[in-house]
Amino acid sequence: MSGDAYALPGLDGPAEIRIDRWGVAHIRAASTLDAFRVQGFNAARDRLWQLDLWRKRGLGLLAADFGPGYLAQDRAVRLYLYRGDMVAEWAAYGPQDTKTIVTAFVDGINAFVELTETRPELRPPEFALTETRPARWLPEDVVRIRSHGLVRNVLSEVARARVLARAETREAGLAADDLRKRLSPPHDPVIPDGLDASDWPDDLLDDFRLATAPVGFTPERMAATREEAWDWTKVDAHGAVTRGNRAIPTEPVEGSNNWVVGPARTQTGRPILASDPHRIYLQPSLRYVVHLTAPGLDVIGAGEPALPGIAIGHNGQAAFSLTIAPMDQEDLFVCEADSADPDRFRYGDGWEPIERVLENIPVRGGPDETVVLGFTRHGPVIREAAGRAFALRTVWSEPGAAAYLGSLAYLGATSPEAFGQALRHWAAPSVNQLYADVTGRIAWFMAGKAPLRLAHDGLLPVPGDGCYDWAGFHEPGALPRRIDPPEGYLATANEMNLPPGYPAEARKLGFEWAEPWRARRIRTVLDGQNRHSLADSRALQGDDVSEPALRLARLLWALPADPDIEAARALLAPFDGSLHENSAAAALIEVFWVRHLRPALLEALVPDAPTRRLLPPGDTQSLIERLEDGLDPAARTILLTETLGAAFRDCRTRMGPNPETWSWGLLHHALFAHPLSALRSDAGWGVGPLPVGGAAASVMHAEYRTDTFQLTHGASFRMVVDVGDWDRSVFINVPGQSGGPGSPHYADLAPVWGRRDHVPMLYGRAAVEAATETIITLSPASA
Repeated sequence: MSGDAYALPGLDGPAEIRIDRWGVAHIRAASTLDAFRVQGFNAARDRLWQLDLWRKRGLGLLAADFGPGYLAQDRAVRLYLYRGDMVAEWAAYGPQDTKTIVTAFVDGINAFVELTETRPELRPPEFALTETRPARWLPEDVVRIRSHGLVRNVLSEVARARVLARAETREAGLAADDLRKRLSPPHDPVIPDGLDASDWPDDLLDDFRLATAPVGFTPERMAATREEAWDWTKVDAHGAVTRGNRAIPTEPVEGSNNWVVGPARTQTGRPILASDPHRIYLQPSLRYVVHLTAPGLDVIGAGEPALPGIAIGHNGQAAFSLTIAPMDQEDLFVCEADSADPDRFRYGDGWEPIERVLENIPVRGGPDETVVLGFTRHGPVIREAAGRAFALRTVWSEPGAAAYLGSLAYLGATSPEAFGQALRHWAAPSVNQLYADVTGRIAWFMAGKAPLRLAHDGLLPVPGDGCYDWAGFHEPGALPRRIDPPEGYLATANEMNLPPGYPAEARKLGFEWAEPWRARRIRTVLDGQNRHSLADSRALQGDDVSEPALRLARLLWALPADPDIEAARALLAPFDGSLHENSAAAALIEVFWVRHLRPALLEALVPDAPTRRLLPPGDTQSLIERLEDGLDPAARTILLTETLGAAFRDCRTRMGPNPETWSWGLLHHALFAHPLSALRSDAGWGVGPLPVGGAAASVMHAEYRTDTFQLTHGASFRMVVDVGDWDRSVFINVPGQSGGPGSPHYADLAPVWGRRDHVPMLYGRAAVEAATETIITLSPASA
């Protein structure tokens, strides 16, 4: 067994980190603050490059390390830093001493950073490649950074306004917009007086998209000169910052599944809780699994590497998991600027100033760049044009809205009531939280700051003159919840899950939810299982059935025959909706839909090309319903025949002439590319490609690029918890726990994930010690 020993300033007593064979760090400490301090040290040990990049991106400090090509992104992200009262900020996360916890955590990070200065071999190789050094943290860095949090729906608001602006009538505009995004529950949007997006600038959302974009590295961007700095202001269709063409903005596709099955419906007589958050696929992954043990604390599960504690996991008495609940937490306000003084905007019967803030951004290889940021009572100004200032009102500006940090309040919860009380301190992102405990109780809570909109519904931008202001936030108790339901299970998948009778029109939490496919499939499977098992939950997390694919296939049987159509139908004859990676039918039906039928259907339904460009990828539910019932039968037959034949020939070109050799996994693949891959002469540090089944509509949610079929979003972390027999719990975190390319745990979980499998998530002392491969001992040291 290997190991190291370090002195860690600030420790109250000795501590240790036991690393098991799957890369999970089990931290044992003499106090809870020591546990969080060691958690920070360990996070830096395993993920220092990721942590350092997260901080520099979030604070707008990229140009200092990587040059002028990152100046525009730095300026944009600074618009969204928390700038409010820090006393209120620290107090907002709950009764625990959040500031002290976060301080201990960053002290641990800083201790490892200091260690790398005397032992540079501990520094990840990315720093040498980029000729940079890791920086030290302040506790405030953790909470001031907001632009990585998942809030919504400004991109959709602007898209809807643009669609309506091009329509001849209100009804025609709303019908076209339904093809872009279905509203649920059914709702007639409030169109503010005077709203006209016809002359809004194309770059209106550039700053918002820059601020929320991941950090990318290309030789061209790294070599950008000071004169070229402001060319790097656009974001392409795949989320990359570019100096080329901007893409039409669309809302992110992040989602999640979770379910909890009560003891009356399980084989064991204990609850089973499952969780698989769906986020962008990155190397290293966005989640990190850790086990924290100290007097009064014993939690294991996954969280953001840059935060103390965990958000998904269990505490030995209760388990908890989350998915996104797509509440609407942001609005665009269109402010009329004073023609005589552009630093003022109309508000009420008078004018209010736009606060101008000067900030200096350090730039590698040259002097600082001074930039001007604008702020209104509504929030940061993201664009000024044609006598208007566009300002974003967002929960990011509120105390307590650092993403996921609200989880600190529920780490010790052991009853649904205590868990629900802790969630009163949860602000962002808005979530569906599931709970289960050893007494057999289960619960669902929707949590997050929900704006109180008295004069509008959040579906379109509104004037900033005071008529449409938020009137605070809904009381947390106004959000829906269920405890110990009679059906014996609870499940969420980002779908519209407001309970029957909930006052959706009055409270206006949101009208844009995920499509219903994953939620329907989960409920269908769970409804059919009276004795649900851990194996059943594990299988359901990897379920690849697609209802849209099956419905599309059923439309093809009556098409007129020709050789390609006949061959395509023969391939699809046994298709049961399963998008397995070895399935030729799955490859054909997906190529048919995303490459041929969907764009052709949009063209048929929306002849106006500029409007049509605002709609992709389109709402699958709305499009399939129009295809099934909204087209002239003869026109539909022609459309299906032409596009199916083209798709069959496309597959032949892509995969060879013999359909027996085709498979969905030949096209659909996961590649976990390291952010610096483009700067290396070899292909090192990337993991994959791995053939993968499923698609966006499957429970396993394998969202992909339609040009390369490479996965973009899905479940990089999965967890199934046996509530009460904790050592039977399992997880997966792809491609591995470590961010260090030289670590044995950098990519070891990728093949397991590729098989849709899991590894043990051990909790008991004996089980952890039996699986330990490395022990790192830590002792107190003077600061």
